[in-house]
Amino acid sequence: MSEIHRNEDNLGAIIVEVQDDLLQLKSSLEKIIVNDRGTTLDIQALDNAICRTEKSIRKHAEDYLKTVNKQLYVLPSIEDFPKQSAKIPQWKPLEAIPHVHPQKKNLLGASPGEKQKFNRNLMCNPANPSNRQIVPQKCGISLPDVVKKNINTTKHQRKIVVSGCHFPSIPEDDMRTVLQPSLLSLAVQHKAASLHPKEDTFKTGSNSRCDDQQKWETNSESPCVRKVDECTPLWATKTPLPSTTSMSMGQSEILKGTSSLIPKTPQVPPVEVPVNTTKFPFTIIKGQIDPMAIDFSHFKQNFSMCWSSVVDMLEVLKELLGNFAVPVGKVSGERLVELCRGWENGWRKTPSVNTLLSVLENQEEVFNLVSSPGQRYKGEGGIEAAAIRIQSCWRRYLARTAYLCHLRRKWAVDIITISWKMRAQIHRTRKALQARRNSQLENSRSRAQHLAANWKRIQSSKRTIIHIPSLGYSQSQRLNLRRFDILQNIQISRLFDIRDKNVEVIYICPQHLGDDILDYYNSLLKCDGATDGADTIQTLSSRRRFIILTPEAVDYFPTHNMCLSTLLKYSPRTLKRIRNLICGKQAYIVGGVSHMDDLAVADELDVPILAPDPAVFQLNSTKSEGRRIFDGAKVDTPPGQGDVCSLQQEPVLLRYLDEIPEWLAHYAQPAKTSCYPSWACFLKTFLRQGGVVEAKPPSESVTYLTVDMLLEPGGEVTMLSCGDQLHGSCQLEAIGTTVPQTSVHPETLHSVCMRVGQTCLQRLIVGYVSVDLATFLDHNTVEQKVWAVDLNIAYSDQLAMTQMLLMVTGGTLNWHTGFLEVPMPVREKVCEHQIASKVVNCYAVIGSHLFHSNLFMLYHNTFLKTCKIHGIGFNMKKRQGTVFALFDMRERCSIGMITVSDDLQGALVTFARNLSVIYQEISSSKMQGETNFKELVKNIEDVLQMTVQNKRLLKDKPAA
Repeated sequence: MSEIHRNEDNLGAIIVEVQDDLLQLKSSLEKIIVNDRGTTLDIQALDNAICRTEKSIRKHAEDYLKTVNKQLYVLPSIEDFPKQSAKIPQWKPLEAIPHVHPQKKNLLGASPGEKQKFNRNLMCNPANPSNRQIVPQKCGISLPDVVKKNINTTKHQRKIVVSGCHFPSIPEDDMRTVLQPSLLSLAVQHKAASLHPKEDTFKTGSNSRCDDQQKWETNSESPCVRKVDECTPLWATKTPLPSTTSMSMGQSEILKGTSSLIPKTPQVPPVEVPVNTTKFPFTIIKGQIDPMAIDFSHFKQNFSMCWSSVVDMLEVLKELLGNFAVPVGKVSGERLVELCRGWENGWRKTPSVNTLLSVLENQEEVFNLVSSPGQRYKGEGGIEAAAIRIQSCWRRYLARTAYLCHLRRKWAVDIITISWKMRAQIHRTRKALQARRNSQLENSRSRAQHLAANWKRIQSSKRTIIHIPSLGYSQSQRLNLRRFDILQNIQISRLFDIRDKNVEVIYICPQHLGDDILDYYNSLLKCDGATDGADTIQTLSSRRRFIILTPEAVDYFPTHNMCLSTLLKYSPRTLKRIRNLICGKQAYIVGGVSHMDDLAVADELDVPILAPDPAVFQLNSTKSEGRRIFDGAKVDTPPGQGDVCSLQQEPVLLRYLDEIPEWLAHYAQPAKTSCYPSWACFLKTFLRQGGVVEAKPPSESVTYLTVDMLLEPGGEVTMLSCGDQLHGSCQLEAIGTTVPQTSVHPETLHSVCMRVGQTCLQRLIVGYVSVDLATFLDHNTVEQKVWAVDLNIAYSDQLAMTQMLLMVTGGTLNWHTGFLEVPMPVREKVCEHQIASKVVNCYAVIGSHLFHSNLFMLYHNTFLKTCKIHGIGFNMKKRQGTVFALFDMRERCSIGMITVSDDLQGALVTFARNLSVIYQEISSSKMQGETNFKELVKNIEDVLQMTVQNKRLLKDKPAA
């Protein structure tokens, strides 16, 4: 059998030599031009003859090989098998991105030429819409993003995309940081793509190819290949190749004959061959092979049976080395043949660059060379590749710059659009709110006209008063006030409006009250001003004529310091309950400091408000406008000027600004530091909002008093309360009052109040108004002066406490005599002609802003019991004693107190004694707390001394 093999090898060598001779002859004949007597020798006939001879030789050679392959061979001995079956190490690509090779499927009903034409068109234009779906189905290749996104590119750009260039991101500010793509893969792909058409000619052996493929994929790598792959840079990623190497039918059969000599044991690990050991080395110089070289001829002669597949792989390797200008590449023939054999046996993946370089003996040197930046542009077609790369990068830079500019413009457009929509929405909302407020204002004015027209009838009939003690200050003022809910609940004594038998009260409370406070007020309402013989049924009915409601929005906005009308506006359940309570009844609202939400609440309840419009309130509630009202009423005011908004507007100040500018900065102190901590803070607010500069009365003994009036919608003015002010640490803040006032003659006071009230009615001011007056003796004329110093258009704290005083005593204020007349029980007859007096004149001291931080230690029940132990209480029979007003349920730091006595001195002494007792009970040497008790007691002592002096003067004054 060895002779047969030797003859087979010799015959193969002879056939190859004959084919080479024919090729050389054909090439030499094409260059010969023979001119014989003006005629040209017909070379075409000779060329046809040579071609026919070549085909005949090839046919005979194939027949011979088929015959030889059918012969039986004797397997070698076992001990010789390792030497004969030593395999070339296999190379497996290690790149991260897998390269999917097209499936080797036959196209039904298509000839080999049509298949070749289809593959060529498909790979030349993969971005065509008709080919985009065929490529993944037929070839198993997923088109890259560049191909999918750049369908409508130019012809030159399409060339770049098909070549498989994936360009990295390029920063706009530095084009020098452009990273080079895998140029090695590009070089391999171009050659491998031309090998696709041959692959479809295989008609048989598909199952065996799949088995071989699994074997090749599962085989381990050799040490030499592993060493090369470990040094592979990240940029040298493999690129998917269109197809694998193809073979003709004859070559496939020859390969079958040669491969049948190796036993097909499943998953046999290859025998590693030393890297430097090779029998058939040859060199590739600058991408070219010398066909006449001895080493190459020796390699070609020994592997003539599989030469067709070797030629294809060799062309790919030559092109790769030529493209990267590799001077010398030393090829190991055995590795090259083994690589071709694996490719032919069904590799679905095109060999990667690392795999191709693994057939070289100087692979490390070559790999370092081709891995160097810019090496691709030194080889064949380098200038064109560089031009393509520069153009593609520049175009990508322009496109990305334009895209980023487009994104910025789109972002700007979106921002402008959203801003415009929000602005338009805000404008529409404001317009709708303005329209709604205008509607509420018109409805309020209409209801106010109805209230004015029917006021007399409403006052004499049963009616419901909805008390909303709201402090509608500005947001900045509300946020800076401490215990704002307590300040709004100080006027809880409005409940005692039920002393009128025709009145029912709905009191809106800014906080939740406990049962102890409710029980306390129920006990006070039992007095009801009734005599001992009054029916108890009437007393029970009085407790049913008032109700206290707390808006549910109080729990939703605990720290926002909203005014009470705003909280009620956002409390639909409370509004619904109020509507049910006033259904079919005459009702109106009595508010506090006016606010726009008062109109909203009145519109929801469809009831009028006993107050001026918010615009009228805002105009007339300023200090400057108050001076105008007093000037219009012909009432004396302190020397000064209103509407001062800058330092240059007081003429008197300009005369001594040069002398005392530093005095104001160093010695001027705000009267109430809780509102304005320093003079600079007060001056900043003063100049921003404007105000009044007035002189202080020229006397050390000045008495301030407050008068409360009702400006009825019908046009009448009624005086409701009056009292001399009691001050604490701040001389301009009233903590309490003495009722009735004793500093001004009643007729003089009545005249001043009537003039001010009529002037207010002319300015469309209705409702509750309080006027602050200052009285003193003029040392020049020794006459009493009365100045009007302030006007407040709101329900005052003094009026609320006065309602409580009149309720528990059952008395009335007589403005003609200036006395608090309290009816007393009729006594038994002492004799036939002697009957006790029915009405007595009493005096009361009212404290509406008593504060002590230690009061929180005692609950209200405990506090009342402690006061009762010390004899602090109210005698229902004598209508004298002490009554407390409880405001707060949570902190319990603020209270109100009223003391009633036969004379003013007794009421003041009782009031001061009560404060001292309470202070001693809740204070200690280690825990004094924050309080205003001390300052108020000191002020009461001054009033008592003044009262004693006045009594002495009256006694010493001779009778007229």
